Amino acid sequence: MDKQIDYLKEASMPVIRSADAQVHEVHNARFTSLIRPGTGSAELCVWQTEVAAESTGVPHRILGEEAFVLLAGEVTITIDGESTALRPGDAAVAPADSMIALTNAAAEHAVLLVAVRAGFGAELPDGTTFVPPWAS
Repeated sequence: MDKQIDYLKEASMPVIRSADAQVHEVHNARFTSLIRPGTGSAELCVWQTEVAAESTGVPHRILGEEAFVLLAGEVTITIDGESTALRPGDAAVAPADSMIALTNAAAEHAVLLVAVRAGFGAELPDGTTFVPPWAS
């Protein structure tokens, strides 16, 4: 029996349970870190973003490509000054070095799944650069 338990430990894969995921609150959003180097990924980062109802996102420059899939609610994504509404199931890709912002004009929060490469960073309007903790 002990050998079987040892085998299962060795064969286990990194699984991040939603109850164990780190949550970060920044500006008008909640970021739930799912997959990142700190949880066992070598190349990918995936998180869930909840955008508060009736809120306007802070424009920022992304230093790597970023992909968004809207799971619930509605948001307007602005990439380099061009805005479009997303509905559940819609996806968008923001190219590296673009200015982006997410706005939620609805009365309910919106939920997105977001993916980037490990090492992803952003630049805030004041010129400060950072690697968000949900992507490191």
